[in-house]
Amino acid sequence: MTMGRRIIDRLGSTHPIFGFGMKLETAIGVSRAGGVGIWGCTRHTPDEIEAGVSRMKAELGGLPWGVDLVIPAGMPEHDDRAFIEEALPPGHVEFVSSMRERYQVPDDGLPGMRSRFVRSEQTARDQLAVVMDHQIPVLALGVGSPIWAVEQAHERGSLIVSLVGRPAHAETAIRAGADILVAQGTDSGGHTGPVGTFTLVPLVVEAAGGRPVLAAGGVATGRHIAAAMALGADGVWIGTAFLASVEAAPSPVLLDKLLAAGVTDTVISRSVSGKTFRMLRSAWSDEWAADDAPEPLKMPHQDILIGDLLGQVLRHEVAPLVHEGAGQGVVHLTGQQTVAEIMDDLVGEAEQVLGRISG
Repeated sequence: MTMGRRIIDRLGSTHPIFGFGMKLETAIGVSRAGGVGIWGCTRHTPDEIEAGVSRMKAELGGLPWGVDLVIPAGMPEHDDRAFIEEALPPGHVEFVSSMRERYQVPDDGLPGMRSRFVRSEQTARDQLAVVMDHQIPVLALGVGSPIWAVEQAHERGSLIVSLVGRPAHAETAIRAGADILVAQGTDSGGHTGPVGTFTLVPLVVEAAGGRPVLAAGGVATGRHIAAAMALGADGVWIGTAFLASVEAAPSPVLLDKLLAAGVTDTVISRSVSGKTFRMLRSAWSDEWAADDAPEPLKMPHQDILIGDLLGQVLRHEVAPLVHEGAGQGVVHLTGQQTVAEIMDDLVGEAEQVLGRISG
């Protein structure tokens, strides 16, 4: 894919494909298959990040890789769960308790991924300190591009990749010092905005000032990669295509839902984190969309409100409530493959399509 040479030459990858995964093994698999594996570690403790980054360095050697952290503005200064819990509205607490009862979710007394600690300035600085100690090749910032974080990363020689959902976000990231922009269309899974990928990518390319741009959102096949290049992108950022992979190791319940999902089986909801989040539709999202449901709280209050229950839903596989952050490209998942097989299919189809176009 010669149209992606700027990414390939700058990162040292074989393909201009950034592969995002919440599982460390997924990111490692992408880098081994010629892409740039990005580990989404924002819900991990500093000690866990230390262990994960050390493993990536040891297993990948000189291959390109990175981590993704979420550092949103407006978070509390300290990791103080008790303080957040005191501010939770009683009606919201009762609503969550009623969901536990209706769906018979076992209370194992353990927190979930979102409630093990509070998303705070303290948390962000502690996580970033671990990452910076390792002088990682790439730091991706999924929500927010604070100047203090960008400056620290640049001092350690890391490239900054900023995910943006609007042209205005791109301008903010550029002012902060971003090296590469990811134009993340509303089609994408996880935290996403309202602008479609085909509209957003050209606008971000125009605003980028010559910086490389990756297309994200609905990029799940080689045809999508070719389309992204035609829109002016230098490469792509892919997450949903790897959700059902062997390395991602989804639970049996979640795997069945991923493979059965149709094109309209994702929804955007604030019920998970307090910010807009595209995910598989389930009884969870339906409950929060009901007329008598309370409005989700802002981050990090929503995290603490639902975190324990959601963790128990996933651990005990309470099927109606099980869901996952997923983009509209989930419709293209038809079976379970290894990351290497997925990468081969993506690259092969993209090269075929691009060759046909150039011919």
